[in-house]
Amino acid sequence: MQQARPDDLFEDLGHGITAIDTGFVRPRFDAAYLIVHAGRAAYVDTGTNDALPRLLGALARQGLEAADVDYLIVTHVHLDHAGAAGSLMRELPNAKLVVHPRGAPHMIDPSALVKGASAVYGDEEVARTYGVVQPVPADRVLATHDGMTLDLAGRPLHFIDAPGHARHHHGIWDEASRGWFTGDCFGISYPEFASAHDRLVIPTTTPVQFDPVAMKHTIGRLLERNPARMYLTHYGCIDTPSSFGAQLLEQVDAMVAIARAAGGADRHASLREHLGRLYRQRWRERGSTLDDAAMDALITVDVELNAQGLGVWLDRPAKASA
Repeated sequence: MQQARPDDLFEDLGHGITAIDTGFVRPRFDAAYLIVHAGRAAYVDTGTNDALPRLLGALARQGLEAADVDYLIVTHVHLDHAGAAGSLMRELPNAKLVVHPRGAPHMIDPSALVKGASAVYGDEEVARTYGVVQPVPADRVLATHDGMTLDLAGRPLHFIDAPGHARHHHGIWDEASRGWFTGDCFGISYPEFASAHDRLVIPTTTPVQFDPVAMKHTIGRLLERNPARMYLTHYGCIDTPSSFGAQLLEQVDAMVAIARAAGGADRHASLREHLGRLYRQRWRERGSTLDDAAMDALITVDVELNAQGLGVWLDRPAKASA
């Protein structure tokens, strides 16, 4: 893994929001966020246990202590977003863990969550990458609901149910910045996806709960508020997000079409091939000058996971039509 310089770990995004590079996989691949308002703080997503020093370091940079944190919000309970939640909560004496109601049981007892990740990545890889996923006491867990509002020292944070990528996903609307903390429900867009004039954003269909109808509905709900920015876990803040909505919706349809056309014993290989081709084509349409090898190096993980997720969706007996 490339080593990031200390100055690269934190990015001030304005409005009291800091993006924290968690160090997962490579620099600027996985972000957590710290929101500070009137001397109080909230985290959004955590990365893995290895990110704990960076998460606490971001707080110290703001002149705050662990006791000043009111909330730790996880967008959903996939381990690249919530793997350090239990460890971080042990450091935050006054915080509540805020999680979608479908995800709350997995934060209280993460054994099924770890088992599910092991089914995708393998036991050894999960142990190496995520370490011991710590449980959170039930009395410190706050489950959200669609339309719920939290108050961070007078700063409202609104929650909506946001399925499509996962059924345990919510979106967090920050009125102060007119931005959504999207986790994975508004796709992924690494800094390398940007050209001089445009940027590629791609949906993420990571196993096991991809639902194209729900994903498109969620994207529509996010755009209804005419947001000024989206705070993506993978990676960072994108401005003028309305310009990316049509791009995401078109790609959901294109990915579903690829999945429906795949078949036979080599279905997974076919999915990988055609997804890679789709992303490279869309990337070049947006002005990228990278060659195929450079593109593939950046998207190989996502191609594999998206292919797996589409395969699970295809095999679901009652899958929704796109």
